[in-house]
Amino acid sequence: MSEHHPAPPRTTAPVGNDHRRRPAVLGAAGDGWVDFDLPGVAIGTAEYPDGPTGVTVLSIPGGARTAVDKRGGAVGVSGGFPYHHALCFAGGSSFGLAAASGVYDELLRRTGYATDFGSLPVVSGAVVYDFTPRDNAIYPDARLGADGLRAVRADRVAVGRVGAGVGATVGKVDNARAEWGGQGAAFARVGAVRLLVLTVVNAMGVIVDRDGDIVRGNLDPATGRRRHPAGDYAELITAAAPDLAPTGGNTTLTAVVTNVRMTDAELAQFATQVHSSMHRAIQPFHTIADGDTLFALTTDEVTMPAPSLRLGTVAAELAWDAVLTSVNAA
Repeated sequence: MSEHHPAPPRTTAPVGNDHRRRPAVLGAAGDGWVDFDLPGVAIGTAEYPDGPTGVTVLSIPGGARTAVDKRGGAVGVSGGFPYHHALCFAGGSSFGLAAASGVYDELLRRTGYATDFGSLPVVSGAVVYDFTPRDNAIYPDARLGADGLRAVRADRVAVGRVGAGVGATVGKVDNARAEWGGQGAAFARVGAVRLLVLTVVNAMGVIVDRDGDIVRGNLDPATGRRRHPAGDYAELITAAAPDLAPTGGNTTLTAVVTNVRMTDAELAQFATQVHSSMHRAIQPFHTIADGDTLFALTTDEVTMPAPSLRLGTVAAELAWDAVLTSVNAA
């Protein structure tokens, strides 16, 4: 039996950003690191420990063409453009969308406040609902978004309970059975091809490893055992019983970045293929209670035949690795 990681039940208290006492933490170590080497790409994190809640900023100053694959019943995204200079993943649900404006602010400062059309940056924000296990209303704001961009580094990314994943939870068939989720990453270099997967896992579903074992989520506090949600829902269907508890507020955010040139159609199919593959690691996935979004980005530096099929197959395995690192199960 693996170590248990229960997430505390939520209570509500009138504490928001105006009541914060501790300063933001930039570039926290989380539970470990994943090294990567993808020129022109950097990742940074910043957190408000008083939440806890945080942001993860993916920076591509040279820009990257993008396809966005949105699934589930509660997507929280601002932007979703076909080209990006940065992505800002954040906690705080819809309030956390404010963090992306801070990334814009910092990019404007870096250009010397240039506002000609060619200097305008493109940033999208995407959020997870991380209020479930805490008793306050603190959320990632514009200041924290700017902090996340200032903290980027191009050699490694923190994984585990860090950045936008610091307050993430998984396995929420019943919130009393939830355990901590987190931020994961995986990187591969195959010849001239480079692939980086970054994910923030705040799913309703449980995390499943390659042996089919549930490694995080839906933990029965009475027995100390984890159970596949299919068993719970089968019992509910048989008994015609109501749901165990409210299960809203779930989202998995993912970015897959490569240097391989693809057409717009190929990039869109690549995004769909990789996103669909993640159901192996997260079960169930893309439910009515989830807001899953995947961004596929390319810097268009390397040419290869049949890129979306070949690359999608390799990236799908990396995505599974990334999910497992989010809960330190790789």
